[in-house]
Amino acid sequence: MRMQPPALARSVFEPSPEERSDETLLDHLRADPTTRVLTVRGDRARVRGDRLVWEAPELVATGAGNTEWAFLGRAADGSARLIAAQSVPADGDGDVDGEGSWASLRMSGGDLADEDAGAFVTAVALGRWFADFRFCPRCGAPARLRSAGWSRLCTGCGREQFPRTDPAVIVAVSDARNERLLLGQNAAWAVDNRFSTFAGFVEAGESLETAIRREVAEEAGVVVDDLVYRGSQAWPYPRSLMLGFHAVATDASRARPDGEEIVAVRWFDRAEIRSSLAGMGPVMLPGSASIARRLIADWCGDEA
Repeated sequence: MRMQPPALARSVFEPSPEERSDETLLDHLRADPTTRVLTVRGDRARVRGDRLVWEAPELVATGAGNTEWAFLGRAADGSARLIAAQSVPADGDGDVDGEGSWASLRMSGGDLADEDAGAFVTAVALGRWFADFRFCPRCGAPARLRSAGWSRLCTGCGREQFPRTDPAVIVAVSDARNERLLLGQNAAWAVDNRFSTFAGFVEAGESLETAIRREVAEEAGVVVDDLVYRGSQAWPYPRSLMLGFHAVATDASRARPDGEEIVAVRWFDRAEIRSSLAGMGPVMLPGSASIARRLIADWCGDEA
């Protein structure tokens, strides 16, 4: 059975990459009355209900710190969608201004309409790249934005760089009979009694399969086999592409935490997982924006 798309992999915009080569595109679109803009500050944007707050270009508060612009794509009606990434941080989740509540991608992304969920993750990913890669990694000279926000060109040596994405694997591990799911508790989550799937970055020279086996062995002490790819989504914390899998532990009895990053591991049956997905315990599970939650629900055969 096909897994339901992860929450942040639901973009419905036409990215129109061929338009990015026009160096006047952003100026032209900012003057177009049909264009709409999403303002992002860090990983937050204004949200009203299950929709992001999109503004006309002239209403964007460009005085609030340095603002970098990018072309997101075109909506179903053909109108353009832009991103205005501002260098000043937003206040905390739920802080309200005249237009909506400033909410983080992590907390609100899973509850947004498809169009906005895909736009939000792209906006946060680009905004973080704008902030972190202002200078050339080769010579250190400033690198100016071009291609409507999708590349930088070094003003010194001429090197071109593009938004960076780091591959990471995330895996739901079941026992040999597929009756129980193994989850782990990160040291930072102990106070919340939160458990999740296992994940880690792909190291230099590794395949996805090698990375999965290494990460699960390191964090949970089990050897896994029967790896099955289930889906992916961007996760710009800081700049990951999460590649989701199911896997089977060859010996469930060997499960143990590494004691550093993972402080507890536990096998859960489907009744416990479904109860936790519904918010009734016995543990907290990842939020709706995370692919981890989708993998867990997928193992249950649910759409939560």
